[in-house]
Amino acid sequence: MQTTAEQVRRETVPAVDRPESVNHLVVLAVSIFLSAFLLFQVQPLISRWILPWFGGSTAVWTTCMLFFQIVLFGGYGYAHCMFRWLNSRQQCLVHLALLALACGLLPIIPSDAWKPQPGTAPGLAILAMLAATVGLPYFVLSSTGPLLQSWFARSFPGRSPYRLYALSNIGSLLALLSYPIVFEPALDLHTQAWSWSAGFIVLSLTIGLCAWKQSQVPTVGELLVGSPDARSVQREPAPALVRRLAWVALPALASATLLAATNHICQNVAVVPFLWVAPLSLYLVTFIICFDAVHWYRRLPVALVTAVLSFLTAGAVEVDLLRSLPLLAEVALYLAMMFGACLIYHGELVRLRPRAAHLTEFYLAMSAGGALGGVLVSLLAPLVFDGFFEWNLSVLVALATAGAVAAHELRVGSGTAPSARESRLRTLAQRGLIVVCVCGWLVAARWQKGDTDLLTQIRNFYGVISVYETDDVDPTLRRYTFQNGRVDHGQQFRAVEKRTVPLTYYRPESGVGRALVAASQNGPIRVGVVGLGTGTLAAYARPGDVYRFYEINPAAIAVAHEWFTYLDDCQGTVEVAEGDARLLLEQEQHQQFDVLVLDAFSGDSVPVHLLTSEAFEIYAHCIRPGGIIAVNVTNHFLRLATEVEQQADLRGLGHTRLYVEEGEGPGERRSDWMLISSDAEFLQKFPAEVPAEVLADDARQPQAPVWTDRFSNLFRLLKNW
Repeated sequence: MQTTAEQVRRETVPAVDRPESVNHLVVLAVSIFLSAFLLFQVQPLISRWILPWFGGSTAVWTTCMLFFQIVLFGGYGYAHCMFRWLNSRQQCLVHLALLALACGLLPIIPSDAWKPQPGTAPGLAILAMLAATVGLPYFVLSSTGPLLQSWFARSFPGRSPYRLYALSNIGSLLALLSYPIVFEPALDLHTQAWSWSAGFIVLSLTIGLCAWKQSQVPTVGELLVGSPDARSVQREPAPALVRRLAWVALPALASATLLAATNHICQNVAVVPFLWVAPLSLYLVTFIICFDAVHWYRRLPVALVTAVLSFLTAGAVEVDLLRSLPLLAEVALYLAMMFGACLIYHGELVRLRPRAAHLTEFYLAMSAGGALGGVLVSLLAPLVFDGFFEWNLSVLVALATAGAVAAHELRVGSGTAPSARESRLRTLAQRGLIVVCVCGWLVAARWQKGDTDLLTQIRNFYGVISVYETDDVDPTLRRYTFQNGRVDHGQQFRAVEKRTVPLTYYRPESGVGRALVAASQNGPIRVGVVGLGTGTLAAYARPGDVYRFYEINPAAIAVAHEWFTYLDDCQGTVEVAEGDARLLLEQEQHQQFDVLVLDAFSGDSVPVHLLTSEAFEIYAHCIRPGGIIAVNVTNHFLRLATEVEQQADLRGLGHTRLYVEEGEGPGERRSDWMLISSDAEFLQKFPAEVPAEVLADDARQPQAPVWTDRFSNLFRLLKNW
């Protein structure tokens, strides 16, 4: 009597409820969970490590994300080839060898030799550094999930492996949430890197146990025909080309929406790991919802809510409503829209998923889509757009997709004949949906046209710089405004008789204005300025003075020369050094500045590496005895003054804080400056001037150790949103 496949399965493949099978399943689940945890823990860790090397730019995170997505695609391709061409024992041997090689490259600590030199293309430098430092360990981690799921599918035929994918996303989510809340505040970067490396070794041991158990369990396909391909167990027709294209397109849209939202939020708020983590965490939640159980994704409710959120996002931007909203409400709207869009994309993706026979091919296509979305946002968008218009397009695509899904569900219904009342309600809902989508697109069309006051806009690795014309009706009040993201970083009157007047954070009443005037009373001075902006501080120069500006963004230098005249009108000598200010100052400790001004921004956040203990050691060597360090702590979202005070106290330096409220005249912005000096006489001239409510808000800031290059915690500096 001929043995059937079912008989062979019963005799050779352990039942799931047997102890040995339960143990096998537990080890598989633990390995998948731990690999996902490490996979997503390393992303903020390594990004946080190299962020100071590249000026604190938002693009550091998106470039890292692009690298991780590309390597993820490579890992999924490796898993697919293993599944297709090798049997279980061969897969185990190859993967264990690769794990051993990756362990030999630990710990994942980037060498200082990777710090960029002036003129280096930052994007390429980041990709090369990541490839050399975490490339192989990340590649192994990225392949572990799909490979172990394929082992599960071979060992337990008939059981869906997709819930293990949901489990892996839970591990990824916990990794992301725990980083800013647990690991970053508690551990310095070196300890984080060593802890991660130890976790990788533990994972290697659990995978070794998985491999040993897997090698002891023959699969049905191998027993029947000796084929390594699990499709011999459960054959099905090859998926259609359109379906395979959808496996790529839907993840690409989700990935692009994620990165566009992250860019938009971080550029306008702060380059903080928490704000990287929040969008990515919600993105992973959509995977968990959709892959854990199909019925969790309800097409009509999700599509309707997402259509409304997309419409509100476009409309709020058009009428400039977002500037009047609290920060938390604004960010919540962005994240809710992104979450709804990704939920639709991933929900539709799950509806098209194949059976286990095409498991690794499906994951390979998904990873290709994720990498494609990263390429579109990180590489193509900066070449095509002069602003963050990929966010605009993401909102439009989400609106169109949500409208199409909702319209389909309203038309199809539950499959039963609707009553007259239900028919009328569906018709009304369809018409309302059409109105929302059409209005949204009309609003977005205006949105895309931009501001008519915009004179120029430049986008590069370091963000988006714009120049706007203000009060162009009154010639005496006509001004040009310099913006980084949507935050003003300088203005200048266009009238010849007024164009040497310092405005915004730098007006004569400001802390830096008073410091420069006081320092110049004894003759010519040397001034170093970290961050060029419009070059406003050059207006304080007198004959014989030397003002040396440090600027990492070449676009800012070009704009300061082309659209503003502070540098050209300067009565003293102006020098502009291109590159990261901290690296340059470290090489130029002979400068002996009378005043060193720290005014570098990324969106609305001072780059962390300019406020660490090591940075202040460099500053102390760059100023003459009794010199002044002026730090611009003006910030909508972060309490920076307390951290600067701690750095001054650590070195026994005196300090004062000068806070100036916004004036009624044009360009009279609020400013908040910390002045640090060992000159007690200078500090006595300028006692602290800070409103009581500002001091009360600062008092709510939790105490923490002084920042170093290995430890910092921006999360605790966030103000009440």
